[in-house]
Amino acid sequence: MHSIDPTLLPAAGIVPARLPADVAIIVPTFNEAANVPVLVEKLEAALMGHAWEVIFVDDDSPDGTADAVNRIGRLKPHVRCIQRIARRGLSSAVIEGVLSVNAPYVAVMDADLQHDEALLVPMLRMLEARETDIVIGSRYMKGGSVGEWSRARQVVSRIATSLSEFIVRSKVTDPMSGFFMVRRDRFLGASHELAGNGYKILLDLLASSPEPLRVAELPYCFRPRIHGQSKLDARVVIEHGALLLAKTVGRYIPVRALVLSCVLVGSVVVHLGLLSGALRWFEFGLAQAAASVFGVAASYVITASFRRRRPEGIAAWADVLSFCASASIGLIGNLSLAGMLYSETQTWWLAGAAGIAISTLWTHMSRSAAAVRRS
Repeated sequence: MHSIDPTLLPAAGIVPARLPADVAIIVPTFNEAANVPVLVEKLEAALMGHAWEVIFVDDDSPDGTADAVNRIGRLKPHVRCIQRIARRGLSSAVIEGVLSVNAPYVAVMDADLQHDEALLVPMLRMLEARETDIVIGSRYMKGGSVGEWSRARQVVSRIATSLSEFIVRSKVTDPMSGFFMVRRDRFLGASHELAGNGYKILLDLLASSPEPLRVAELPYCFRPRIHGQSKLDARVVIEHGALLLAKTVGRYIPVRALVLSCVLVGSVVVHLGLLSGALRWFEFGLAQAAASVFGVAASYVITASFRRRRPEGIAAWADVLSFCASASIGLIGNLSLAGMLYSETQTWWLAGAAGIAISTLWTHMSRSAAAVRRS
């Protein structure tokens, strides 16, 4: 380790840039501009006397997080930013950050100041002893705490942790932790097997490593957030479920195909319920149209709720019109096929199911094509 006499360092504890870093801290960010300077100060105090660097991997935050990092980086070369355009996700951000450094050890922590930076040096010492491959900050072992979480969030976290035990290859009390330090060579050894989606890179790493990682844990108390907003929402829950699928049945059935099948079945079931009710007041053609239009509107609302950036003003109206224009093609196919089948079979549920299946498949293909164009 490149330890140096603290008396030779500047007052802030900054290690000269010419020294290679022993540890790189990877911090994925989205809208954390207010927290960046505070976190850097805390890291400087905690890692004084050690050669280190911090890499903020920012998903093009509209609040200027990347600018905040770059302002500091111009004065402190051990602070830098990777700004990602048209890409998002904590796990993929961490992977990109780890691949960008040469330090033998990499730590992962959030920018929201809820993780205890004082654990970084003990983590580093444990890894340097070569008796463990990864050291995890645990909220659930003795001495740890989730802090001021609501009862509901505690229950959700406990359920997610229990489900995670099915895919983790090492005994861990907190596989959902976002705070850990790992040997970079062991991370790279698992990198080609990582799913890379969702928000739980630790779980992905523990499940993807070719050999079970030697794990150590240190307790810490989860701090309350001071600035910014929590990123926990329905999308996080869904992406966690997708990761569990990828590491279980995903080895035999492509996850995208499985998810599409679930979406298709769910769409058909909901649509048939709506169609059954509409048939009490309308003939089949109008009932199918009414149920389908309601489904299109619901699909837009759900899709919009998962976006990090939601358009406003004229852009919002343009987004609605674009969605409707795309959905109308699937809707025309839906009503045409459903009407033809109903006229031949007089079986409302068969005609309705076939029609909505066409709409759902079209919507999925158009969204996938849009995602490819943005990437």
